[in-house]
Amino acid sequence: KEPRKLSWQQNAVLYFHDLVYLLAVLMIIFLMFFRVVVVEGTSMNQTLLDGDYLLLLNSTFYGEPEQGDIVVISKDSYDHGVPIVKRVIATEGQIVDIDFETGIVYVDGVALVEPYLNTPTNVQGGVQFPLEVEDSCVFVMGDNRNHSSDRRFIGPVTEEEIFGKVINRKGGHQL
Repeated sequence: KEPRKLSWQQNAVLYFHDLVYLLAVLMIIFLMFFRVVVVEGTSMNQTLLDGDYLLLLNSTFYGEPEQGDIVVISKDSYDHGVPIVKRVIATEGQIVDIDFETGIVYVDGVALVEPYLNTPTNVQGGVQFPLEVEDSCVFVMGDNRNHSSDRRFIGPVTEEEIFGKVINRKGGHQL
């Protein structure tokens, strides 16, 4: 038997049908695994700039946050839960200390090498150092340290308040 030839209208309906299924699968993947957010503000300058688009891996799938990860968090107690982008400096149980005269951040007594910073860390905020990171929490700071509302000002950040880890930014900027 010869295969039946379809009219252009039937082919169009079949392509549209396939396109709808493809879009549904992509939406499910993005809703479950990824998020897209836009950077607002200057707290991560020069690493991330105001208006950059970020692709996040949902926190459910990337596991435990690690030192150096760039994450997006939302704290109901800060700015009504508006998402903010910060870098993980330390994780639970680690000791953070900052020498505000030299601007150097120490984790467990070791000075961090932070080539991404604009300026040394000179603003203390409302935290007494040294500080042990609370259970199930992370210590986060912006890369533009003296112009960042981070752990020094907003309080402890729990792992549940992390939306996800930044895995890419518009333009393929190296993180």
